Amino acid sequence: MNETKQIQRKEQIMDAALRTIVQKGYDNSRMDDIVKISNMSKGAIYWYYKSKKDVYLDLINYWVLRYSAVINHLIEEDHSAADQLKSLFLYFTKQFENDPSLYKALIEFWTLAGRDKDFQKKLNKVYSNFLMLLEDIISRGVETGEFKNLNVQITALSIMVNIEGILWFTLFDAHGISAREYINTITDFILSGLTNKSSSKGILDESSNK
Repeated sequence: MNETKQIQRKEQIMDAALRTIVQKGYDNSRMDDIVKISNMSKGAIYWYYKSKKDVYLDLINYWVLRYSAVINHLIEEDHSAADQLKSLFLYFTKQFENDPSLYKALIEFWTLAGRDKDFQKKLNKVYSNFLMLLEDIISRGVETGEFKNLNVQITALSIMVNIEGILWFTLFDAHGISAREYINTITDFILSGLTNKSSSKGILDESSNK
């Protein structure tokens, strides 16, 4: 089997696994459910994966790889730190609007992480990488004077918790408010708190003198 065909088959399995875990949860799903949705034979799926757990562990990898390339492209160093954060927030908002199933699956994975060390290890790595990305953006903002001199780690964690919390909350009870409205508002709060006012004033003064 050529490489292109293998990639296509794995994508079929991953898409089927995502639909299955969202519909039935981990405990209530079976390999037969993934087989049925994927339209592949059971033997073909077992050729790639030995168990349901292996499928779902790889689903986390698949999700990360699928979006990391886009996220890395959004975070361009020649953009301001504030613009990088805005682009990141907007990206997650659009992804949530287009396909909230990924975030529903993530909730299931966190539940699994509470009782399974393999899932815990996998998710810790995912979130550590995302925190490092946020920390890099914030650090650059601090170094250039765009952001205040603040605790980078705590700031990055606070941003992640805020954005993820909004998306999870919107999944279950949005009170008539969209995720985009929530995130646009919290983005303004975050950037207002981060921005070095003296730096912003200097930029405005320079602009007015031109």
